[in-house]
Amino acid sequence: MNFEGLDPGLAEYAPAMHSALDPVLDAHLNPSLLQNVELDPEGVALEALPVQESVHIMEGVYSELHSVVAEVGVPVSVSHFDLHEEMLWVGSHGGHATSFFGPTLERYSSFQVSGSDDIRQIQSLENGILFLTKNNLKYMARGGLIIFDYLLDESEDMHSLLLTDSSTLLIGGLQNHILEIDLNTVQETQKYTVETPGVTIMRQTNRFFFCGHTSGKVSLRDLRTFKVEHEFDAFSGSLSDFDVHGNLLATCGFSSRLTGLACDRFLKVYDLRMMRAITPLQVHVDPAFLRFIPTYTSRLAIISQSGQCQFCEPTGLANPADIFHVNPVGPLLMTFDVSASKQALAFGDSEGCVHLWTDSPEPSFNPYSRETEFALPCLVDSLPPLDWSQDLLPLSLIPVPLTTDTLLSDWPAANSAPAPRRAPPVDAEILRTMKKVGFIGYAPNPRTRLRNQIPYRLKESDSEFDSFSQVTESPIGREEEPHLHMVSKKYRKVTIKYSKLGLEDFDFKHYNKTLFAGLEPHIPNAYCNCMIQVLYFLEPVRCLIQNHLCQKEFCLACELGFLFHMLDLSRGDPCQGSNFLRAFRTIPEASALGLILADSDEASGKGNLARLIQRWNRFILTQLHQDLQELEVPQAYRGAGGSSFCSSGDSVIGQLFSCEMENCSLCRCGSETVRASSTLLFTLSYPEDKTGKNCDFAQVLKRSICLEQNTQAWCDNCEKYQPTIQTRNIRHLPDILVINCEVNSLKEADFWRMQAEVAFKMAIKKHSGEISKNKEFALADWKELGSPEGMLMCPSIEELKNVWLPFSIQMKMTKNKGLDVCNWTDGDEMQWGPARAEEEHGVYVYDLMATVVHILDSRTGGSLVAHIKVGETYHQRKEGVTHQQWYLFNDFLIEPIDKHEAVQFDMNWKVPAILYYIKRNLNSKYNLNIKNPIEASVLLAEASLARKQRKTHTTFIPLMLNEMPQVGDLVGLDAEFVTLNEEEAELRSDGTKSTIKPSQMSVARITCVRGQGPNEGIPFIDDYISTQEQVVDYLTQYSGIKPGDLDAKISSKHLTTLKSTYLKLRFLIDIGVKFVGHGLQKDFRVINLMVPKDQVLDTVYLFHMPRKRMISLRFLAWYFLDLKIQGETHDSIEDARTALQLYRKYLELSKNGTEPESFHKVLKSLYEKGRKMDWKVPEPEGQTSPKNAAVFSSVLAL
Repeated sequence: MNFEGLDPGLAEYAPAMHSALDPVLDAHLNPSLLQNVELDPEGVALEALPVQESVHIMEGVYSELHSVVAEVGVPVSVSHFDLHEEMLWVGSHGGHATSFFGPTLERYSSFQVSGSDDIRQIQSLENGILFLTKNNLKYMARGGLIIFDYLLDESEDMHSLLLTDSSTLLIGGLQNHILEIDLNTVQETQKYTVETPGVTIMRQTNRFFFCGHTSGKVSLRDLRTFKVEHEFDAFSGSLSDFDVHGNLLATCGFSSRLTGLACDRFLKVYDLRMMRAITPLQVHVDPAFLRFIPTYTSRLAIISQSGQCQFCEPTGLANPADIFHVNPVGPLLMTFDVSASKQALAFGDSEGCVHLWTDSPEPSFNPYSRETEFALPCLVDSLPPLDWSQDLLPLSLIPVPLTTDTLLSDWPAANSAPAPRRAPPVDAEILRTMKKVGFIGYAPNPRTRLRNQIPYRLKESDSEFDSFSQVTESPIGREEEPHLHMVSKKYRKVTIKYSKLGLEDFDFKHYNKTLFAGLEPHIPNAYCNCMIQVLYFLEPVRCLIQNHLCQKEFCLACELGFLFHMLDLSRGDPCQGSNFLRAFRTIPEASALGLILADSDEASGKGNLARLIQRWNRFILTQLHQDLQELEVPQAYRGAGGSSFCSSGDSVIGQLFSCEMENCSLCRCGSETVRASSTLLFTLSYPEDKTGKNCDFAQVLKRSICLEQNTQAWCDNCEKYQPTIQTRNIRHLPDILVINCEVNSLKEADFWRMQAEVAFKMAIKKHSGEISKNKEFALADWKELGSPEGMLMCPSIEELKNVWLPFSIQMKMTKNKGLDVCNWTDGDEMQWGPARAEEEHGVYVYDLMATVVHILDSRTGGSLVAHIKVGETYHQRKEGVTHQQWYLFNDFLIEPIDKHEAVQFDMNWKVPAILYYIKRNLNSKYNLNIKNPIEASVLLAEASLARKQRKTHTTFIPLMLNEMPQVGDLVGLDAEFVTLNEEEAELRSDGTKSTIKPSQMSVARITCVRGQGPNEGIPFIDDYISTQEQVVDYLTQYSGIKPGDLDAKISSKHLTTLKSTYLKLRFLIDIGVKFVGHGLQKDFRVINLMVPKDQVLDTVYLFHMPRKRMISLRFLAWYFLDLKIQGETHDSIEDARTALQLYRKYLELSKNGTEPESFHKVLKSLYEKGRKMDWKVPEPEGQTSPKNAAVFSSVLAL
């Protein structure tokens, strides 16, 4: 109901509400309601207040039957007859709900729904009651237990709800939209925009949704699309109420007058067949509520706020004799409702009283109501009280049933032993953060346990369930709410917690104690990190990709080779594939296949990651095959085509992954068509039957490779589409067998689960049969069998669970173009012989090398991880040892695992997605030498992409052949960046900022300055990087980059591609130069380069004292060099040259690092000066940096 224009006294109910709770009874309360009710000394009893028993009701005429007090002094805001039980529900302005049972209005339940807001509408469902407040929807059982609590946005102001079906709800209010809520999932499924805001009343028929607006309009909307079909402008002021019955729509409301809004005594009635108004109905009361009461005729009940009620026909004349009066305790009636049976009317007034009017002495609220459940009375035996303070009280007074059995308390002493429960150890986090004051320690609650609850651990093995339970989400932030999860901690999605220092204080070593490099997950579309790791640890693929180089600007093979080079150089530090993913986003095929995820979908986990990574797997193999198939030798990058992997026909990716096949189509007319094709991977095809019979993985794989299916195909002989039998035969097996598991539904997941159970039972039976030959054993003793004491080295029960995938398979090509596939174990070599049979009989043994799994986690939306068997060559390069080991790769979390864990798939949370099998002795077939394809020619002069660049605008001089850098040469470096995506951060309650996702930066300008020689200080690289992605912020104040500088059509700068400049820097790194700059760590991170630490001379650390702030380049230049730089904007040439001069100054002050004590005194005076000047440089007077201008003039002269 809309309360605009009602009695102004209604707004003053709050003081009355509080005063009514005082011991003095409210003066407005009818004394007749308090008969036979005792008042407690503290105030008025809030129990139901029935009227006298002798109430005479005339059949067919509505009369008052009962009145009760719901809440003394608090206005009733809404009333509702329960549609399923004989109950009446009322809600108050104080947020309290009360229910009354039957026509006698016996109080059934009473509970608080909201602490501050009034209840605006009530709707009964089969299992509970829906309550709507200002910005909250609460579903509660009829007894008061909360079923769900759906909190809306704080800006919402809801007034009405409409139950469209058993599970769909519409909510409207004063805003310009209506929400659709799914009651099964308790989620918002649709938001409908409303042209006229302020929907306070909603009704529904089998033709339309009816929406009443505060502006006085009633709109009719389509049931499916919610679009406006018709609109009635009923009142010029505001709408008070309306109702629909049959083909009639009746409305009441307020009209605009000179003095404000006035209640209109004309009811506007509309015919829904012709969609027009009929004769208005004049009534003799001020209408505030109206309802159709269709018993014998379509009567209308019109109610005024003062308590007058009039019945009339909507198409006739109102008769003053049909008016009766409701006697409200308060001055105003606040709510009105009609029961489903039309036998009862309920009124609620402003003093908290509810009045029930009926047309019979024993009315029913519903035609068919179910039985109401009542609380059982408390049954207390009449036993004498026992005083436990009396020591001599005989315990025999306690009644105990007679029994002849031994009591449980009569436990034999031999079978019992005292076992006191030890106090749990203090959490290590509490000890770490504890601050002591005297002998008392204070520490924040780490929230690792539930409040006042200590879990019992009856067995020590309980703590072994999650061996990774001590790994925190971040060293600088703990989870707020601990939960027990099915997903093991090391498999959960890892996130980087950013502090005010960014990533500098994030401990990646906590997650990766190996020397292998992880990949950072915060970059868009980084879901493919696990597959990048799989390709990297395939030795032939790694060597092939790193030998490749071409002229294409966006070549995935080139970018993947650069990323592999970074993974090679890293010693445990994580890398990021930003350049690779940038090139990936520019390929149209990737977008067409749906492989480019939006940021919102990736963050919420809406995408099906298992299907996504399998499509990505097929795409990357195809793309690499195409990139490497080009035989032309690049001219700009000489030597790039000299790879030992090049072939005259197919690419090496084709040699490694491609499988040649014959596809045969047999029509029922007998016509047979055979065509040759090849594929880079296979997709598993599962049998249709759901029986629990054993089905080896080898059988399913053979069925998937040699696929046979019936389908409609074109027959040249029949000249029409015919049912054909299509079969696939193998001509040649690949060296690397790639399998997409396609577990995309419950059917496939159940198949894996069922086969794992069958395999587990068979393994138990097999091993128990072997051991029973020597001795008998119990299943509980199984764990001892794998120990040295058990003598027989058998797998444990945990290692056999959820295992169906074999570690090795054997494949054999038969003479009649058939294929035999079987599972292979190491013991089979004794029977079949070693791999030497491969060349003679076409028998191949494939070993499992990697598995990519989809982790199902409802908290984070899931993630993708990889189990990879890392070979000997990788361990030799990284750790200097020669062995093989399985590892878990979860973005930047890397941990060695047992080999059985790689093939264990608990389908509740760990679902297989991709399998990689490789031939034994694969590496011996290929030349694994890597020759750096980047040559010195990349540093020579090149043309600019910009059309308007002139030689007079040149800001650098390329290196001559006699200036080529050597090992140990100094190069001044500086880079400028632009922002592609702003950072996502949240403000905590304590005022600190927490970075959720950092801003995505892109390099826009890279400058390299000569560090020695006659041309020292003159740049030889000053490249502006062209970008095709949308720039959010050019950061001109800090970067000096202006809009248009990166656009090839209008830029006057020396514009190049990122790949071209990247190759120049890679060549400098590979040659062994030393880079001098200020804040180079961030520069190399955004450029996506891995530089050895001994090749970086960063002035931000050279002039830094431990546990002190970092000093800006501008302040250092002013203090040591008397230069005033970075006046209006930053210039990378100026910054790189200044960093070189600062390094020379450092060598001068520290005597080439031989006198650290004297240099420490210099730093101390530097920090003292900085604190005095608040680290600000004095404002320049005249020319800011004359030295800079003199040096730059020499550049122009050259």
